Amino acid sequence: MANSASARKRARQADARRAHNMSLRTAARTAIKNVEKAILAGDRAAAEAVLVRCSSTIDRVAAKGVLHRNAANRHKSRLALTIKAMAQ
Repeated sequence: MANSASARKRARQADARRAHNMSLRTAARTAIKNVEKAILAGDRAAAEAVLVRCSSTIDRVAAKGVLHRNAANRHKSRLALTIKAMAQ
């Protein structure tokens, strides 16, 4: 445990920041899973609608620095390609 007052404060701040970042990361993962679930259901229109909401969530998380922007773009691209490959 930290000994000085400033070190105790930094530890508190780190805990709060970690909890916030974990909630954002979880939201992004859930959004990705929702798109994958729609893809598996085979409904292309629904999958495209869910992808729009997912992209917004992923962009928001990447803008806050929780997820690297290249990783965010990679997730969005792969989901979009999977939807595009679905039977029309």
